[in-house]
Amino acid sequence: MIYRIKLVSVETDGFVRELKIDSDATFLDLSKAILDSCGYPDDQMTSFYLCDDEWERGTQVTREDMGGGAADEDVYVMGDTRLSELIEDEGQHLQYVFDPFSDRCFYLDVKETIPGEDLDAPVVSRSKGKAPQQLEELDFSLPNVGKTGKGAAATAGDDFGDDLFGEGANFNDDEIDPEGFEISDGDPY
Repeated sequence: MIYRIKLVSVETDGFVRELKIDSDATFLDLSKAILDSCGYPDDQMTSFYLCDDEWERGTQVTREDMGGGAADEDVYVMGDTRLSELIEDEGQHLQYVFDPFSDRCFYLDVKETIPGEDLDAPVVSRSKGKAPQQLEELDFSLPNVGKTGKGAAATAGDDFGDDLFGEGANFNDDEIDPEGFEISDGDPY
């Protein structure tokens, strides 16, 4: 049997991919087909979630078994789980997390099951629009917290010092009492 699966993104208007994949293929095969159809490298800890009609997440299919689940909880790993084990019929909803750091995902919908046919490899049957950037760029810069009047050349240390000691205040490290910062080896309690 073949599944025709449609995926969309809430981030990018006009982005649609439809894949045809054999029901005996694994979730890893589907993951690779999605990544290839979007031009993404296969270097992230992606995962699938089976969802209900309201798109609430249920069963997770992970890239690797991280060993963090409860002992009585089933663990599904992409490479070991066939699509037919978890996809039961048309209309099944899934989410595919392609950016694990920001929990960004595609929404997948099984549009059709085609009995009596087989595919050797997944096929992209429809490709429309540009895929969103795979990983969201994280901003690690420090916010500008003070008013130094020094423009773009100001550093976080300049801003911090001005806020702490006032505009133009000078700090003299000779004024620190080192005894006030002593750490004892004994138990404080």
